[in-house]
Amino acid sequence: MLTRGRLLKLIDAPAIEAAIARAEARSSGEIRVSLAPFFWGDVRRTAEDAFQRLGMAATRERNAVLIFVVPARRSFAVIGDAGIHARVGPGFWVEVSERLGAAFRAGRYTEGLIAGVEALGERLAQHFPPDAAHNPDELPNTVVVADR
Repeated sequence: MLTRGRLLKLIDAPAIEAAIARAEARSSGEIRVSLAPFFWGDVRRTAEDAFQRLGMAATRERNAVLIFVVPARRSFAVIGDAGIHARVGPGFWVEVSERLGAAFRAGRYTEGLIAGVEALGERLAQHFPPDAAHNPDELPNTVVVADR
């Protein structure tokens, strides 16, 4: 089983957090990355629970996105809130998932996560440009290592 320390050794958390900060500076959107140890059950359902638990459905414009990764299962889910989903449609989530999946299959978690964050940032910037007068960072940019 992957422990918290082993999960963090799989990725370069500061590099991912810097990518999130850069992406969010270009939009009013919020991006989070969460790593989970091995568990039995549905990854997407657990990701949806994490989305709620992390307060991601409470952003002002409903434009938060979660990349939820379970390295031990070589599985992940990308969850976008209603505001961003309404603008990008299901095809975009498939595109981001394919990009992440290709990197993950090659064992390049950090590179895959950064590429995914950059793709999300580009699309968020298109649909949710930052408000120069008021663009608060509504959610932390830190990589979350979940207990499950």
